[in-house]
Amino acid sequence: MFDAFAKVVSQADARGEYLSPAQLDALSAMIADGNKRMDMVNRITGNASTIVANAARSLFAEQPQLIAPGGNAYTSRRMAACLRDMEIILRYVTYAFFAGDPSVLDDRCLNGLRETYLALGTPGASVAVGVQKMKDAAIAIANDPNGITRGDCSNLVAELSTYFDRAAAAVV
Repeated sequence: MFDAFAKVVSQADARGEYLSPAQLDALSAMIADGNKRMDMVNRITGNASTIVANAARSLFAEQPQLIAPGGNAYTSRRMAACLRDMEIILRYVTYAFFAGDPSVLDDRCLNGLRETYLALGTPGASVAVGVQKMKDAAIAIANDPNGITRGDCSNLVAELSTYFDRAAAAVV
């Protein structure tokens, strides 16, 4: 995994070129948004257990067959595994967002996840709904202007959203 800076430098080096003005501008913008990015990651991380619990509660209210006898989250062991998986996905989304690079999410979390769920009989569509519910909660937290470095965060919220969408798409 490369952070945004190492990735840009590595790509320029592989081409034997200097960094372009557009690349330097993009990195400057990332630096300018750095405090807002860290504030958002801290907020999401500080509320991770609430985000996961509320997303799971909402998912199970909408899809009660998951927690009914024979359902994929039936029994405390399966429920714990479900909550653990949701927490892992949320954690890797925050890693990717912090680094500004989805490769950590893909490489360490999503690659092979669909196949694992298929082998276990876990309904990927239900997992995707759970991820979308975590996305909604995380975005609501990220959009709260209290305690966040002042300035427009719309581009960061849009970026954060793409990581959740990537995770949801990977499991269906």
